[in-house]
Amino acid sequence: MKILNKLAVYSVCIATMVSSAFASAPKGWETDLDAALEIAKKEKKAIMLEFTGSDWCPPCIMMGKKVFSKEEFYNEASKNYVLVHLDFPKADEELKMKNQPHMEKFKVEGFPTVVLLDSDGKEFARFIASKYPEIKPFLEHLALSLENKDLD
Repeated sequence: MKILNKLAVYSVCIATMVSSAFASAPKGWETDLDAALEIAKKEKKAIMLEFTGSDWCPPCIMMGKKVFSKEEFYNEASKNYVLVHLDFPKADEELKMKNQPHMEKFKVEGFPTVVLLDSDGKEFARFIASKYPEIKPFLEHLALSLENKDLD
């Protein structure tokens, strides 16, 4: 019986570590939109909001692994954007509730959705992130979106 109890404890610990690994934001990304808006104004940058279900959404998990977690992506994208990771993991109800108002405000209906904002928080573009599953095309789309915004 003691062995079963120990196995149960170890299983819970491992599951918690795995779900926490998925639920964490990529290195360098903000998780607070208000803080990101302050940074964007100060640094004269746009904002890229990534709405994701990091521990249950297959396209979100793929984008996290292939694009968003890569240093090459972060280094290039963060030149013009403050990157914001808004996660809705099944394993963290508190985080989902914290981010829910943003999902409602921006009327996000599916994952992974990217919403681009100017430094005042005004939306200028949105797209499904998994449409660009590689770093180079994703970065090209971000650059084009910013150029088109500036034409308005």
